Amino acid sequence: MLKWFVKKQLETFGRRWNYDTGYVREIVDEAGVGAVMPLQALQKLGGLRGAVPLAAFYGASLTAAKHADCGPCLQLGVSMAEAAGLSPQIVRAILRQDLEGLPAEALLGVELAQAVIHRDGSGDDAREEILRRWGRRGLVALAYGIVAAQAYPAFKYAIGHGHACVRVRVGNENIAMKEPNFA
Repeated sequence: MLKWFVKKQLETFGRRWNYDTGYVREIVDEAGVGAVMPLQALQKLGGLRGAVPLAAFYGASLTAAKHADCGPCLQLGVSMAEAAGLSPQIVRAILRQDLEGLPAEALLGVELAQAVIHRDGSGDDAREEILRRWGRRGLVALAYGIVAAQAYPAFKYAIGHGHACVRVRVGNENIAMKEPNFA
């Protein structure tokens, strides 16, 4: 009964977001419902935005997802960002790493994610500004967004379901993905 319920939830999620949940259904069938619970926890982790503005949150999480290179995961993040109300122009600027085209809030999220990805100490200024604007809760929310955005692609690649990021649909435009331009 529980297996049926979880699969029904996955079907609903997949339809809503135009996302293939086949890898999770496979886990339910072959490893059991309990093996899916950590993925649900990741979903909650990645959804703890709190009072952080949309642009900052998605600046961080989309940058991290793009770097993790799983097209379906990045597309899901883009779809969720747009559904939450982030404009396609800001989403495109985040994905293209058009730093001059980003509002200050989005730029803070992008800079924090880049610093986390590269572990080069470059995020100190962004982190200080994030703490000043949104406090420790805001910084933690952005950190969770970055972690969750990278965890799903890593997990999917590990179990043989990762797909390289080639194109992403933003608004009514398909955009080609290239290597992130982390200067």
